[in-house]
Amino acid sequence: MKANKVLFITQEITPYLPESEMANVGRYLPQAIQEKGREIRTFMPKWGNINERRNQLHEVIRLSGMNLIIDDTDHPLIIKVASIQAARMQVYFIDNDDYFQHRLQAADEDGNEYDDNDSRAIFYARGVIETVKKLRWCPDVIHCHGWMSALAPLYIKTVYKDEPSFRDVKIVFSVYEDDFKNKLSQDFASKIMMKDLAGIDLSSVQGDVDYAGLIKLAIDYSDGVIQNSENVNEEVMNYARSKNIPVLDFQSPDNYIDAFNEFYDKVYDNE
Repeated sequence: MKANKVLFITQEITPYLPESEMANVGRYLPQAIQEKGREIRTFMPKWGNINERRNQLHEVIRLSGMNLIIDDTDHPLIIKVASIQAARMQVYFIDNDDYFQHRLQAADEDGNEYDDNDSRAIFYARGVIETVKKLRWCPDVIHCHGWMSALAPLYIKTVYKDEPSFRDVKIVFSVYEDDFKNKLSQDFASKIMMKDLAGIDLSSVQGDVDYAGLIKLAIDYSDGVIQNSENVNEEVMNYARSKNIPVLDFQSPDNYIDAFNEFYDKVYDNE
């Protein structure tokens, strides 16, 4: 087993959110990987429909307090943590009053997608990365789940590539049936800019960026891709297969854990 430390960046975990394909994977995959002898850390956004009291979330003061600048505005980063006792697993939550505190996932109660979902994804990705830095933890593999984590590969492989926590890391991106319908804001490319992205080609995310465009950007900076849902955007999976990186096809719920476990080492060994 080469990849001893695995970081999970996901957008849904049960019991904090209702059961779904992604929420169940977010709950049971890290536990199983930990039970196979690997060290794990797990992150998700602190969506507004997560009951903090019932789930015993509490703020981690030593990790909170940083401000992230997005679109020329300061946004405080709040880190909370809770434990799933049965799994002996901690979950870290990325929180912010503007982006997560009183709001649901991609869309509000009436099904209207939030206009600032792009900014929320930027904040989430950068919040996880900055928190892992503060933890001084060095994952061997980072497994990203869903569109909310799609900017993490870009930032880790460019802006943070020389950070000790991420210098040698390999990234696996899981594609789900979690399309959003609206286009991202017209200034998306300028919003994701940081000084170390100056020489990076972001032409694929200029103008009207849709779900496929965002996921392709994640694939561009990933070392392996998994088809996590039986029905996903075929354009995205065909793009992944064209990149000459390891791709794992859809696995049944009965054997996905063993397949993913083996895939981590395959990606970690792949030059």
